[in-house]
Amino acid sequence: MVQTRRLGNSDLEITPIGIGAWAMGGPGWAFSWGPQDDQDSIAAIRRGLEHGINWIDTAAVYGLGHSEEVVARALEGIRPRPYVFTKCGRVWNEKGEIGKRLKAWSIRQECEASLRRLKTDCIDLYQIHWPEPDEELEEGWATLAALQKEGKVRWIGVSNFNVAQMRRAAVIAPITSLQPPYSIVSPEAQEEILPYAAEHQIGVIVYSPMKAGLLSGAMTRERIASLPAEDWRRRNPAFQEPNLSRNLALVETLRSIGKAHGRTPGEVAIAWCLRRPEVTGAIVGVRSAAQVDGVIGALDFRLSLEEVDRIDQLRLSNQQNKQNL
Repeated sequence: MVQTRRLGNSDLEITPIGIGAWAMGGPGWAFSWGPQDDQDSIAAIRRGLEHGINWIDTAAVYGLGHSEEVVARALEGIRPRPYVFTKCGRVWNEKGEIGKRLKAWSIRQECEASLRRLKTDCIDLYQIHWPEPDEELEEGWATLAALQKEGKVRWIGVSNFNVAQMRRAAVIAPITSLQPPYSIVSPEAQEEILPYAAEHQIGVIVYSPMKAGLLSGAMTRERIASLPAEDWRRRNPAFQEPNLSRNLALVETLRSIGKAHGRTPGEVAIAWCLRRPEVTGAIVGVRSAAQVDGVIGALDFRLSLEEVDRIDQLRLSNQQNKQNL
């Protein structure tokens, strides 16, 4: 039986890792991961559920609605149904151009569209994707609180908010969860954001614990060089020199630690995130059933203090080298 943890002030008991559906949005939009076979996505979701994962995180903007539709197809006939989390605040026009909007009327439209695509009458966790535009933050959060009262969504959370923005939202309604980026390569959330969440009983589900696959152990220079032209990771500094060499060296340390336990570098990277008591769960993006098999051990794998220290020493050394450039 997979252990679960309560997410913030909710009644949701979630597994330590959840299925991330960003790449399942497929090609043809600004933050695409390149071509993606829907059948592979469906197989990945179902393999994760077979292993006991009980939640999926998606967003309306992933594939301009396509990711939510794929999630719905994957869940047809599945009982018990896992929790499904999605997000609002990113909108698009008929040309596929993405905009930022947190107006009440817009969020209500988005919520109805997500309910239709997900083929459900209630979203388990509805999140503001980005706190933008800043001047609409309060209106957006008040709208999520209203949708919760109306029963359209069960719980409400925020994504990519800083402490000041969470304080503003909390005046209006309690925050169930926060979704920040967090990984060995991007650990900034542990400075202020994670402690604030713990102090205010806000659940934390971190995203990109493997830094968009960079720490999975499957990423090589050759594979990065052959990423599709539209794959957004081509534009990410972590995938470019001089950062790339440091990050791939870090992966070899993760590989060494994992080897002693029969675990992959990706499982070690995820375990590093889950070591923090503030972190309720980690969103793990998967694109095939085989990828699920490479990360599923993170459900119960935990690092020793010595192993965490070994990773952190290398991480801090990399940080220092970066500053000295």
